[in-house]
Amino acid sequence: LTQPPSVSANLGQTVQITCSGSSYGYYGCNEYGWFQQKVPGSAPVTVIYYNDKRPSDIPLRFSGSKSGSTGTLTIT
Repeated sequence: LTQPPSVSANLGQTVQITCSGSSYGYYGCNEYGWFQQKVPGSAPVTVIYYNDKRPSDIPLRFSGSKSGSTGTLTIT
């Protein structure tokens, strides 16, 4: 999997983080999940699962998408 080493934005800007991988993952599928870890060593929180599904307790500003073998997390 390939991700940018870092992303940055000013307050109010939209951030996109991409993750590129093989077109063929486990059993021929390649789905993406995104996780937020605020403090090193703490448990990560799932913000997006199965490419674009958002848990009910996650704010609407988090969204996910997938195109081909690339997953994208967008934070507005």
